[in-house]
Amino acid sequence: MPPTRGSKDLFPLLQFSGNILMKLMSGSDNQLIAEYDAHRAEDTFTALVRQHINMVFATAMRQVGDHGAAEEITQNVFVALAQASGKLKLHPTIAGWLHRTTLNKSREWLRAELRRHRREEVAVARELAATEGDSVWAPLVPLLDEALLKLREPDRQAVIMHYMEGQSFSEVGSTLGVAEDTVRKRVNRCLDELTHFFQRRGFDMPMAVGVPLFALAAHTAPAGLAASATSAALAAHSAASVSTLTLKGALKIMAWTKTKTAIITGVAVLLAAGTGTVAYHAIKVARNTAALTTMQGNWEGTLNMNGAHLRLVFKIFKTNDTFLVTMDSVDQGAADVPVPQISAGGRSLYMAIPALGADYRGTLNPNGTEISGKFTQLRYSARLTLTHTDHPDTVTELSADQVAPAQNSDLQGAWQGTLMAGNVPLRLALRIAETSPGTFQAVMDSLDQGVKDMPIDSFTYQKPQVHFVMTGINGDFVGDINNTDDRLTGTWKQMGRKYPLTFERVKNNAVAAAEQLDYGTGASSEIQGHWKGALTVKGMTLRIVFHIAQMPDGSYTATMDSPDQGATGIPATTAECNFPSVKLTWKAFDGVYAGKMVNGKLVGIWSQGKVSLPLDLQKDMTAQSPAA
Repeated sequence: MPPTRGSKDLFPLLQFSGNILMKLMSGSDNQLIAEYDAHRAEDTFTALVRQHINMVFATAMRQVGDHGAAEEITQNVFVALAQASGKLKLHPTIAGWLHRTTLNKSREWLRAELRRHRREEVAVARELAATEGDSVWAPLVPLLDEALLKLREPDRQAVIMHYMEGQSFSEVGSTLGVAEDTVRKRVNRCLDELTHFFQRRGFDMPMAVGVPLFALAAHTAPAGLAASATSAALAAHSAASVSTLTLKGALKIMAWTKTKTAIITGVAVLLAAGTGTVAYHAIKVARNTAALTTMQGNWEGTLNMNGAHLRLVFKIFKTNDTFLVTMDSVDQGAADVPVPQISAGGRSLYMAIPALGADYRGTLNPNGTEISGKFTQLRYSARLTLTHTDHPDTVTELSADQVAPAQNSDLQGAWQGTLMAGNVPLRLALRIAETSPGTFQAVMDSLDQGVKDMPIDSFTYQKPQVHFVMTGINGDFVGDINNTDDRLTGTWKQMGRKYPLTFERVKNNAVAAAEQLDYGTGASSEIQGHWKGALTVKGMTLRIVFHIAQMPDGSYTATMDSPDQGATGIPATTAECNFPSVKLTWKAFDGVYAGKMVNGKLVGIWSQGKVSLPLDLQKDMTAQSPAA
């Protein structure tokens, strides 16, 4: 099957899963636009993107109903903004311009999809996006943008700034140069006009249009989109010869899809996704028990996309009259990712992981040995044939003893380095075992993405040069070792891009310090320990585990697991613990947990961007922290 548009970005390895922390700047839109137009300052454009990203993404989502497409459209809108900056310097706000441009870009995307004979899929996606929940306002959501276009431009700007961007009447008035009371009256008049718009189209309005409709129509931009949109726009404006789709790859290292990571989506992305039900519970017997019975066992296949070869293993098994499925992504080191939806009928099989926006539809051959079908994530698809096997490939693990430094080996041991993917620092851990003279086994972890044990397929050493290849994620490293200062300096290449990368040997004292982490005794008076909870948003349940430890010096450190995504050991940037208060931050994806110990539980709020959700956790000392 020939690759579809954008397929080169379909499975490029572990995508950085969160918003990049950026310095926020203050100032009105026209001040920032003028500053950017005059000096091409990245900080000013970054501030513009972050101020408007949620409104642009939500508008695109309402139009196309597809997260991947909405992200692409959002990037293209900000590329257009960078190119049009000189014409917008006198506008007090660009909210109205961005809204209209988003609608135009969305329509371009829809026309392209229709030309590719996807009328039915687009219609279904829009319907699903429009009818989230059972709100009486849901049928109005697809028409909201059309209704907004009927308003006078100054009025439309006020409504967008207040309801879609969360600005107060005072802030809107200051930007538009009118009194706060004038803004309030203007917005109220617009709400009446919007109400009449829907009534004229036969909608039964329970009350005047207001907060409920705009709240239902809102979508928080996925983590990382602000950064990628900024990079795309700045690069395009500076005439870089790279497409928008490719530019997004500058923020990726080891990701599965262009817009989300199939195995490792950070929590940020899931909060933005918000559709489907992914509570990990026993899946009820599918509509055809006999069909699933014939499909029990291990099924392995390889997704081939743009030079990357990802081995997937689906395990279908039955326990207590209930069918369960898990998935391993061998080349991403992710094992036992829950597949919460499965059904079968005859020789047809359907499996879905809503948290990752992924599903698989296939047909079992008459011999019962192969399932041929299509794996889809968001709007991208690839053929995938699964073969029944009693001996599936497994995730490679190397023990501490296997990688303990040896006097007769230059390389055996644990190494750590930081790769700068754009503005994003990604800490990588390399573990090497020399199993016999000149023969090596190695794995790599992406610590900030919670990905561990990614296999290295080929590892060669011709002193001083080291070369290793990771076929599954289409990456390789070439560098030289300096035994004097225990450094391995070279270049990481992935998806046609090159990044300088230096690994340093992890000293024994660093390993010893890690071994001294104190997770407590499980007492209710201790903050340290292993804590289990779950985030719930729009029907989606995402299990969360915090591992909080006390260091020998009395300070604290913490990591986070997302079991439903196969992500483990994501290190917190800071861990502030002062009984009974706890504050954990993950700057990489703008995540913060603030809570207090109450009757032996952690009771608090998870915040990410503009989204805040309750998150209560119960101590469970059986939930061991994965080795870093």
